[in-house]
Amino acid sequence: MSEFCDVALPVPLEAVFTYRLSAELPVPAVGARVLVPFRAQRMLGVVTALHDNPPPVEAKNIVDVLDSEPVLGANLLRLGRWIAQYYLAPIGEVFRGMLPLSAEMKRTRVLSITDAGREALYNSATIGSSLRSRKAHEEQIAGLRVLDFLANRESAPESALRALPDASKAVLTDLLRKKWIVREDLSSAREAGRFERFIVLGQAAKGKPTPQQVKILQALEDAGGRLRANDLRARGLSPGALETLLKRGTVKMLVEPKALGVSTLKAKGGAGLALTAAQEQARARILHAIAQQKFHVALLHGVTGSGKTAVYLSAMQSVLASGRSAILLVPEIGLTPAAAANLHQLFGDEVAILHSALSADERAQQWHRIRAGKAKIVVGTRSAVFAPVANLALIVVDEEHDASYKQEETPRYHGRDVAVMRAKLEGAAVVLASATPSLESYYNAGQGKYELIELRERVEQRPLPQVEILDMRQEFQQTGEDHIFSRTLSGEIRECLLRGQQAMVLLNRRGYSVVVLCRACGETVQCKNCAIALTHHKQAHALECHYCGYRQPVPKVCPRCKSEHIFFLGTGSEKLEERLHSEFPQARIGRLDRDTVRRRGDFERVLGAFDSGELDLLVGTQMIAKGHDVHGVTLVGVVGADFALGFPDFRAAERTFQLLTQVAGRAGRGDMPGRVVLQTYFPEHYAIQFAARHDYAGFCEKELRYRRWMNYPPFTSVANVLVRSGKLEQALQFAGLLGNWFDKNKSKGLRVMGPAAAPIVRLKKDYRYHFVLKAESRENLNRTLRGMIAHAAEKKIPRTSLIVDVDAVSLL
Repeated sequence: MSEFCDVALPVPLEAVFTYRLSAELPVPAVGARVLVPFRAQRMLGVVTALHDNPPPVEAKNIVDVLDSEPVLGANLLRLGRWIAQYYLAPIGEVFRGMLPLSAEMKRTRVLSITDAGREALYNSATIGSSLRSRKAHEEQIAGLRVLDFLANRESAPESALRALPDASKAVLTDLLRKKWIVREDLSSAREAGRFERFIVLGQAAKGKPTPQQVKILQALEDAGGRLRANDLRARGLSPGALETLLKRGTVKMLVEPKALGVSTLKAKGGAGLALTAAQEQARARILHAIAQQKFHVALLHGVTGSGKTAVYLSAMQSVLASGRSAILLVPEIGLTPAAAANLHQLFGDEVAILHSALSADERAQQWHRIRAGKAKIVVGTRSAVFAPVANLALIVVDEEHDASYKQEETPRYHGRDVAVMRAKLEGAAVVLASATPSLESYYNAGQGKYELIELRERVEQRPLPQVEILDMRQEFQQTGEDHIFSRTLSGEIRECLLRGQQAMVLLNRRGYSVVVLCRACGETVQCKNCAIALTHHKQAHALECHYCGYRQPVPKVCPRCKSEHIFFLGTGSEKLEERLHSEFPQARIGRLDRDTVRRRGDFERVLGAFDSGELDLLVGTQMIAKGHDVHGVTLVGVVGADFALGFPDFRAAERTFQLLTQVAGRAGRGDMPGRVVLQTYFPEHYAIQFAARHDYAGFCEKELRYRRWMNYPPFTSVANVLVRSGKLEQALQFAGLLGNWFDKNKSKGLRVMGPAAAPIVRLKKDYRYHFVLKAESRENLNRTLRGMIAHAAEKKIPRTSLIVDVDAVSLL
């Protein structure tokens, strides 16, 4: 039997840690979770190896074994190791991201007084305080009260202690620093999930029941012998009478996992998906690839409204009928309810949902359903790619071009690319679906790496919407005023409403005003944590940073010169909604953005109202542009379509084209033709011109030519290396050290640009400088980045101060 195990822990270190196995615990399997001590706390980790090789230092014992079987099977372990190697992420942090099981650990930390603390408490009573500062004296008194509280007990939970008025974080930190108290981590495993209690009829009643007991028994009989305990309480039935019946065995209590709710959005289509001839051909090609039971990637490229969803849902039906499993990835939480509604109608209880909006208990509950084989169809955002399905046949990545598939924190993986790799390891098929595929995927299809399946027409031969480009420069010259929406768009909306039809208006900016400016001195109100202007939110009466979340009241005078001439510049979706209410007071208007979708159910409520015809106009950011199939929409207005073209990012044109094409595709999906009014200050830009013509191939040809000239993906591999520190001098020092290393370690086919200030030079209190690396060879790029990380460790640059983003989607 092995004596030691290697454990991957969720810490920012490129290493695994060796622990001694305990004779009192079962031997964990590779891929199982264990609870281990790490420094002054306990952590959950994943076993990566069992062996008999003692480490150079004394190994600590594992505390507990959580799993009798691996939670990460062989293929998922291999996938995790590939992510760690390819994206240069610590393996423990990768495994943590793959397992949505944080709820299965009960975090418990206790504090107790030390001998030094008891001595300090005694001396304070006999000697008194010598502090002159009033603040220091108050902090000392608070600390002594905490010591006095702990002196009367063996220990106390930190959570309970923090509830005391004197036990502030600063006070406890000071006592820990002085070693007057010690903290001990007693965290342990717990059963996760949401549960509910049911009362069921048991054995025949013994003796004569009381009137209250008779009421309980009668209620159970009327309900078929089973009722929720909460329902009995809601009827005002006696808890004491229920307790007596439970003791006698007349009734029994069952504890069962609580069923998770399904989307209330109306599903599109019936259980029998009727396909057109083109859709049937696309489905047949996907099923042929699945039948081979070999790794295969297909790019399903269809115009908006061509029925891509019906094609892959039909393929998933065939997968389930064969007894195998499928995963559907959607880019954002907002798409998940709609996808879940369709899938639940088709597959019933075979569907499981995995995304970050679920509570920790709900995620764990769904994960265990999948692992137990109770759900063979999984739908969710990027992390659902790690779902522990057995016999995986198909992975569908819907809207595969979407940037939200790229994780913006460690591990910085791309969900689409991880899906392709998982399919390769599992011998499964992948379908990448989009009306505007990423250039990387389209290029791979052109090179023969992916099979290209095209749907070139909308279902029922519905026409694509007509797009009118409106030059806002001319609008200003003709009116002499800067309008949010033009006379043309205003007239089109009015006519649309008179016809009893629906319209959508896109403005991809949140808030009311973008900048708050002093007209006297020119000062803009900036975030205190970031080098970014605060956005005015009128309804909340606040200025907010959309990066760190900092908020402050709207100033009445300039913070710099105290002038009262405060001016609000720019327009966000909140102001756009207000202006539309003003111009069309009879219209029923809704808004979809991050400000209106705060709680679970908000998205479904607004979109459901629009879909059912309860709203005439829907205003919002890019949330309204993706995947929504509302047949009553005949008009789409795009306000400020060209904001993204000014971003310092080589993907700016691609993102603009994709957003415009996607939002335009919301119009004319029913029996009535659609129309799009696209307002812009850059009407001649090729991204806008090609989007207006629905010419994806033309845009790709031009954009790929530019990318080839400039050595950008898909012709090279790109990584963004960012150094950060709360101190400007330290950030500059780190950047200089890495810059010198890159200069001394140049290699053929690799170009390093930087160091330079990041486009947002200060973010969340950290100063940021970055390097952009472009390499012809992925192996060369990976080797260089590993050497850079090793050099950073030698120079004592903290790993948390160094961000390595391979295949970076954003350079901001």
